[in-house]
Amino acid sequence: MLLSFPNWIIHISSALEWGIGAALIFRYGQLTGKRNIRFFALAMLPHWIGSFFVLGYHISTDSIPLFLDLSEVINFFGSISLLWATLKLLNTTQKSSAPGYMAALAAIMITGKPQSYLGADIFDTILQLSSIVYFTFLVLLLVLYRRDKTLFSGLTVAGFWFVLVFISVTVYCMYLATVIRGYPTLSHDDLLHGLAESLLTVSNLMIVIGARRKIKEYERGMAEKSQG
Repeated sequence: MLLSFPNWIIHISSALEWGIGAALIFRYGQLTGKRNIRFFALAMLPHWIGSFFVLGYHISTDSIPLFLDLSEVINFFGSISLLWATLKLLNTTQKSSAPGYMAALAAIMITGKPQSYLGADIFDTILQLSSIVYFTFLVLLLVLYRRDKTLFSGLTVAGFWFVLVFISVTVYCMYLATVIRGYPTLSHDDLLHGLAESLLTVSNLMIVIGARRKIKEYERGMAEKSQG
């Protein structure tokens, strides 16, 4: 296998943390009785499933690219699910949703134009579209957090945004591994691959810790009410 044992630990941890984060957010939705938070947690599941296809790709020593392509397709629908779930939460806030929709439109305009995808490979197109949708989700999530800080922990929101750091560093590590260090792919450079993937582990851990804090905060508040 291309990945070393420590690198496998990092990859498996990243996948497990995202699933735990979704479970904790779902639990918080149950405690607060907010169905749309539970829906948001369920919207995280496609990305979780996609992570196992990436693991399958590495198990095959990167010899079955179909696994990677399928993960991109699943993550595309996962990004759409997160965007939809965030819009549903925005609609439950008291303020008008107009600023949120304007933010979504601005994100799409900044990230790219549909014309740029003409003639591209279908999976490259899906990857680019998924990036646009995910970035739009991030912008709306920030709008949502500014409106109602009871829905998510600031650390959880920061964790979703930290994915951008992971992506940026991964792209740079790919350049270093393939162009500067002469490896066929980033997976062949275990050091840089592990470094990049560790940032996704940090991102997912932020989501988990933030969701856990929100549950503790709610339980503490309920305990104080019962005592009072």
